[in-house]
Amino acid sequence: MIYRVFVEKKENLQAKKIREDLDAQLGIAVEDLREVIRYDAEGISEAELEAAVVNVFSEPPVDNVWREELPVAAGYKVFAIAFLDGQYDQRADSAAQCIQLLTQKARPLVKCARVICVKGVTDGELEKIKKHLINPVESAEVSLGKPKTLARAKMDTHDVPEVAGFTDMSVEEIAAYHKKNGFAMSVEDLVFVRDYFRKEGRNPTETEVKVIDTYWSDHCRHTTFATEIRNVEICSDNPHIGKAYDLYKDLFAEFNASREDKYPCLMDIATIAVKKLKKEGRLDNLDVSDEINACSVCIDAEIDGKTEKYLVMFKNETHNHPTEIEPFGGAATCLGGAIRDPLSGRTYVYQAMRITGSADPREKLEDTLPGKLPQRVITKTAAAGFSSYGNQIGLATGIVDEVYHPGYKAKRLETGFVVGGARRDMVYREKPAKGDVIILLGGETGRDGCGGATGSSKAHDAHSVETCGAEVQKGNPLTERKLQRLFLNPEVTRKIKKCNDFGAGGVSVAIGELADGLVIDLDKVPLKYEGLSGTELAISESQERMAVVVAEKDRDEFIRLAARENLAATPVAVVTDDRRMKMLFKGRAIVDISRDFLDTNGVKQITDAKIADYATHYFDTERKNFRDDLLRSLSSLNVCSKKGLSEMFDSTIGARSVYMPFGGRRQLTPAIAMAAKICGGETDVATVSAYGYSPALMSTSPFTGAIYSIVASVAKLIAAGCDYDEIRLTFQEFFMRLGKDPARWGVPLSALLGALYAQIGLGLGAIGGKDSMSGTFEHIDVPPTLISFALAPAKASGLITNVLKEAGTKVYWIPMHKDFSKIPDFGELADMYREVHKNIQSGNIRFATVVENGGIAAAVAKSCFGNGLGFSFGGDCDCLLSEHYGELLVSLEDPELLHCPKILVGETSEGDFVYDKEKVSQEEAVAAFRGTLDGVFPDHAPAEGKARDVDHSVKSHKKGTVKTARPRVFIPVFPGTNCELDTERRFRLAGAECETVVVRNRSAQDIEESVQAISAAIARANIIAFPGGFSGGDEPDGSGKFIATTFRNPRIAEQVMKLLKERDGLILGICNGFQALIKLGLVPYGEIRPLTAESPTLTYNNIARHVSKLVDIRVASNKSPWLAACKVGEVYTVPVSHGEGRIVAPFAALEEMAKNGQIATQYCDLSGKPTMEYPFNPNGSAWAVEGITSPDGRVYGKMGHTERAGENLYKNCTGELDMKLFESGVKSVSYTHLTLPTNSRV
Repeated sequence: MIYRVFVEKKENLQAKKIREDLDAQLGIAVEDLREVIRYDAEGISEAELEAAVVNVFSEPPVDNVWREELPVAAGYKVFAIAFLDGQYDQRADSAAQCIQLLTQKARPLVKCARVICVKGVTDGELEKIKKHLINPVESAEVSLGKPKTLARAKMDTHDVPEVAGFTDMSVEEIAAYHKKNGFAMSVEDLVFVRDYFRKEGRNPTETEVKVIDTYWSDHCRHTTFATEIRNVEICSDNPHIGKAYDLYKDLFAEFNASREDKYPCLMDIATIAVKKLKKEGRLDNLDVSDEINACSVCIDAEIDGKTEKYLVMFKNETHNHPTEIEPFGGAATCLGGAIRDPLSGRTYVYQAMRITGSADPREKLEDTLPGKLPQRVITKTAAAGFSSYGNQIGLATGIVDEVYHPGYKAKRLETGFVVGGARRDMVYREKPAKGDVIILLGGETGRDGCGGATGSSKAHDAHSVETCGAEVQKGNPLTERKLQRLFLNPEVTRKIKKCNDFGAGGVSVAIGELADGLVIDLDKVPLKYEGLSGTELAISESQERMAVVVAEKDRDEFIRLAARENLAATPVAVVTDDRRMKMLFKGRAIVDISRDFLDTNGVKQITDAKIADYATHYFDTERKNFRDDLLRSLSSLNVCSKKGLSEMFDSTIGARSVYMPFGGRRQLTPAIAMAAKICGGETDVATVSAYGYSPALMSTSPFTGAIYSIVASVAKLIAAGCDYDEIRLTFQEFFMRLGKDPARWGVPLSALLGALYAQIGLGLGAIGGKDSMSGTFEHIDVPPTLISFALAPAKASGLITNVLKEAGTKVYWIPMHKDFSKIPDFGELADMYREVHKNIQSGNIRFATVVENGGIAAAVAKSCFGNGLGFSFGGDCDCLLSEHYGELLVSLEDPELLHCPKILVGETSEGDFVYDKEKVSQEEAVAAFRGTLDGVFPDHAPAEGKARDVDHSVKSHKKGTVKTARPRVFIPVFPGTNCELDTERRFRLAGAECETVVVRNRSAQDIEESVQAISAAIARANIIAFPGGFSGGDEPDGSGKFIATTFRNPRIAEQVMKLLKERDGLILGICNGFQALIKLGLVPYGEIRPLTAESPTLTYNNIARHVSKLVDIRVASNKSPWLAACKVGEVYTVPVSHGEGRIVAPFAALEEMAKNGQIATQYCDLSGKPTMEYPFNPNGSAWAVEGITSPDGRVYGKMGHTERAGENLYKNCTGELDMKLFESGVKSVSYTHLTLPTNSRV
């Protein structure tokens, strides 16, 4: 039987957002709009349904619920939206898992839909609303009626047919077959395939043709970059382009002259500088192996007081095509794929950067191109997708920036850059041998992503969206988090001979690349659902899967270790020695292809190129008016604040972030680089990363623009305090579809020659890169895009910031010498960078920043905003407001000690921005900077209600009667938990022992065993700590439900109350843990009890999005033993990162908590007073409540991540981070308080 439940928020912020969006985008002012979540559930009893309604589907304090029928008043038009069949629906999946935790039986079937009820619109307006809300690539309008069953109809799969008559086809027939099937490979490639199968003496199967098309796609094999460039014509007044081409020819002769397999091509130009620099001994720390997982360097790092060999891996990835057509899934899997590359190298990914490109997101709906989504929709939805994935997996995103250019209307730029690391001895590598087993680890396989590799390799037109739906991969970050945890175990990583992640090409590439000879049994591949064909199984790009090679003797133990982390691990292939890739389906070989043929990558393409790239005028000095042009610059799209965008991304998880994305006491100065301490233990070693790219500059000259992409990325690391000679690079190239036109080929050729010229000139090499060569939509091309990502190791304690801190600081400009073609002198530049680094090390330079788009004055103003400073400018106004992309600004304690040219720009002040007699007030400048994108990415929410003074002080705390020498802390790890490592670290540092239990829920037996393990762990514990995260992905439609549902189990609940009442134990819940505590009733009531409509709870932030930042909280009550080291009125700075942190409660409940001293901590403003005002109160929480306790104070729940503290973190901001929370809790239940060294790996 199917049960139907409708759930609607009493205060529906999402419905409000939709109304505002319809007004802004469509100009339709609806009279009213309701959004209701519809759940259909099958496979549960009526009693189980009633339990699920109040524990899973809804929360009584904030939701209205209806069963079977939704009451809708007259005048409303109603329709429902659901994901397409086969698309991953996290809400439905989490609901099913959560019900299974509740019932401890088989997992039920659940389907979800959004029901939209609109009042006050015409039928025509309704159709516009539907078109706006429904992206046909991922979702569809569905029936309002109830289906007979939720079970998918059993589908029989048929044998894969051969392509009849293929080997007999003429070239003309091959061309027609090519056009009919829309292959990414060329007609010449398909003729080559025909000739191969003629030699094999048979026709290929349909799967073989698809696999070859995928294997040879531009995405997988970089066929555009591998095209031979024979004749090059240079038309330019910039002599450096010719010099760069001559340089390349000299290097080609030096390294490739004797090799018949080498020829001039974009790939060779992109990689040859590294060969030269390695030969000269400049890249001596490269980690070289047969595995190409990511850029990899080996450094010496002191961790836990011991110097060890340490691998740092970094990688950039794009998902331009998928994000263009399905922004949420495309952007989410951009990050997921980027993470899995270093992860497959057995490193833990700990920091990310997101750089994207869009046309103006403020454009009118009518300006949207046919066949395209509106730019605003793409930009906002992609940000939601990328941030959702990163926030759930637990990855700190240090830089979020978006560049704007009209050309990105052709195709969006969606780039993720990630950094990971591990002790060198965690990584074992060995060439696969005959008999080795290949295990498919992680997620199951569906139709999502079929054809993604080939789809992203094509140009597109207005009709592409009609056929691209299956090409979009769907992300499941909760599974990828499990993979990350598994790869922290050296027992696991040292069994892996070789590893590949599943991305483009699916099984055919991920497994196909692992060994020269393979037999892959597609019948063993775990499925999301039945009915997949052999071809779909071969090329599906379903996400969160890894392919690992292990010895046959290690197979069973590897599977057991994976199961401990709640992961499926299935042997699907064996290694052979016959140099053929075979795939079996229904016991028959549907793929049997020679490795030698596959490795040809198809027919070598040949082209000519014509470079028409002239000296840029981007840097020309123009006549400027200080006031008007400074305000115009600060408000321009490529200068203005992206704070509302950046705050959607968790920037502090892992407790490693050296910089916040926005610095200063007001958190308004955008960081120019990101930095994070490496993982593995207590350390001062960090990696620092930055990017360089200006679309405006590169559009004027791809050659010169590429040079300054590198220069800017390097300058940012120098400004942070990095050693010039430790810097390594990787590039992201994104260009138009080139076709056969030599002039179009000249664009990327010129850019790559510029990059080569700069690498050799600076002595710095790009040790990796990623190209995307399909940036064309009909007649529109993306701007020439070469992003340079730079990374270097450094001591966190030695890094400086780009935030000006006090009045009276003199700022100097270090001019970059450029010739008439605007090309810098690389030798002078390198010497200057080393001189600046020396002055940072000595303390002579304490502030440094880099001029980006907008000029010197804009760069200075941004550095002032963080602490509310003004600036008195001197010098030439025209120069101050003209472009100086990539140049350095510094403060100097003693100007004479910096031995390079420098020009005084001016001095910070307490007032406004002043030049001569012209003035821009602080308020005007900040408003210009923050206002441009406020309608797209709001960074302010209206305050409602008043904050109350609820101070409650106690002089001593009740002593517990049950104490231990070394307290034991139990930390449960649910699907979606991501702060357990940070929490464990802080408790270990405070002197406690920690026990974690991974909640396994892949079967009813797993759940029963997990319940037993949790109960036993609580019985051994003195403290329970519920860490932060996104249990169940904060679904279904609410946070903490996975945890609360599990802990309502009678056996677990009994042990929790024994801990509190009989053993004087403590409980702490942070963020998601707090959400679980309040939904259990442990706060504010001190016991597990059902929620009622009058219960306090946590719900969505009043800004209606995720918020990540630092906030100040004040201690309002020290009643709790957790706050024994704090005094009432003390202010601490704490990272927050949540989407549901707003406490809502009846007035009487708030009064009762205040009277009892249960309101422990409150959000406060810069003066230390409780406040409702955003950004100080980040969620609009009633009475400014940040944390509350049980009546006796032994249970404490708080939103702020107090565990994310440590030395040299958040250096561009201010505040006291350490509340001694963990030390106080441990001390409360121990005889003595000892601070012991940590053994935590992360």
